[in-house]
Amino acid sequence: MGHTTRSDWSEHYTAGRGFRPLGDEEKRLLSEHAPAPECGRALDMCCGTGELAVFLTSLGYHVDAADYAESALDRARTEHPEVKGVRWLRLDVEHDLAALSEKRYDLITLRLGIAFIRDRARALRALTARLRPGGALVVTTPVVEHTPEERRNIALDGDELATLTDGFRQVARFDAEGLAVLVLHGGDGSFSAEEKGRPEPQAVFGAAAIVTDASGRVLLGRSTRGMWELPGGRVESNQSAPAAAVRELEEETGLTAREEDAHIVTILHDDRSDMRRITAVVRVSAWNGTLGLPEPHRFSRWEWHETHTLSTLGRIFAPSAHALNSVWPGVLPGLPPVHSYPCADHVPPVPGEPAEALRLRALASRRSGGPASSRSPVNSA
Repeated sequence: MGHTTRSDWSEHYTAGRGFRPLGDEEKRLLSEHAPAPECGRALDMCCGTGELAVFLTSLGYHVDAADYAESALDRARTEHPEVKGVRWLRLDVEHDLAALSEKRYDLITLRLGIAFIRDRARALRALTARLRPGGALVVTTPVVEHTPEERRNIALDGDELATLTDGFRQVARFDAEGLAVLVLHGGDGSFSAEEKGRPEPQAVFGAAAIVTDASGRVLLGRSTRGMWELPGGRVESNQSAPAAAVRELEEETGLTAREEDAHIVTILHDDRSDMRRITAVVRVSAWNGTLGLPEPHRFSRWEWHETHTLSTLGRIFAPSAHALNSVWPGVLPGLPPVHSYPCADHVPPVPGEPAEALRLRALASRRSGGPASSRSPVNSA
């Protein structure tokens, strides 16, 4: 669905509107699957007018209830003036979680809000980083099959629900009167590099585009095959790899880049099967446009991901995994070996890339005996 602004939410709550009331089945599931430990702490993210936060206090939790619409918090304070054990916070789930201490909560809830979040996987991992060992993240959302067609922008389908659970070690799904309730544990799970089957001959030489935003987060798409992938595809006849990367980036995401801002970092040669696969890893140093979904038959969504959470994402397309590892060595450990042939001694600085990326490259370079160049690819043959 389209991104909803802070002013949209302020108007929503100022006009006296709200959301579906907390149901008895939801209460029962929370009581059974998220009981409060002694001195338990909970974070109710996207709390709205505070009904769920107040219920969590009845289970024994001390609650931080957060929303990024001040009008929602104003109503929550007015409607629940006598409630003890709740702290009302103005926070944006996608941008402000650094203000919260890590490993603080035994329970984090996100009720009826996940459909409105642009980068869902990144937000869920930022939330789980604030859980104490054994803590649970509970996501409650409408689902498409139980939602009228005119309101399906607030609901998730089966593939979107599966995307939310990728990388969690324990997943339980329940139905609460038409709502899906996901109880998630172990958000620091693992990933697996996945194949699509034997590639077609014309697709054996391809380009993978590494694109990051101003905060150094890398762009990945959730494909209709149920895995995360970089923008990319085959290099066509009489076309360079940078030109192919730029073309595929626009076709798949709507973002545009100039060919001179697309730099081949390395060529990966994977000969583990009968069809040899050659992939040019192309680092895009500048781009324009607004992220879209031009090919919904191939991708269900695009999201920006923190590099340090890539190893928790679940299923990643194998060539994309190797491409990511060639730019940030060691970010996806344990991949089967492929041959890598570095092509560039220098790539222009890319805004926002975290210092951790430079550290990974320098470490890998020292291990290989090469120079610790700030941009040199290190997964060499």
